[in-house]
Amino acid sequence: MSDAVDLCPRFHVAVELIGSRWTGAIISRLLGGRARYNELRAAIPEISDRMLSERLRALECEGVLTRTVVPESPVRVEYELTTKGRALQESIDAIGKWATRWITEGDLERVGASTPVPARARAVDRSSAKRPTRRKASKRR
Repeated sequence: MSDAVDLCPRFHVAVELIGSRWTGAIISRLLGGRARYNELRAAIPEISDRMLSERLRALECEGVLTRTVVPESPVRVEYELTTKGRALQESIDAIGKWATRWITEGDLERVGASTPVPARARAVDRSSAKRPTRRKASKRR
């Protein structure tokens, strides 16, 4: 008989679901309320359109969120956590507290992650922005 503890299959499925890249960020944003695709995209600037679409579909299939099509002109699509999704609040909060305590700047640098920059700080001041200079085409001889 093995001394190893068997991994609970439910735990494994749960960790694989919420541990997928960007899933935690999507769930965290939706814990703040329903959002449209572009709002999610803006809240998670590093995510690609393809990845966001895939994650939203997966979370919908798992019953974590709902996708609602509002028949207006233009059509509006909104995403919102289900009861199952909102039940992740305590877990997401606990992971956030753990990360604040244990993830260092060095850890972030090692994985190539950056600390979030507030939207105001990301705005470019157009008056001081350096404009690219055009190089003159050299004549071939």
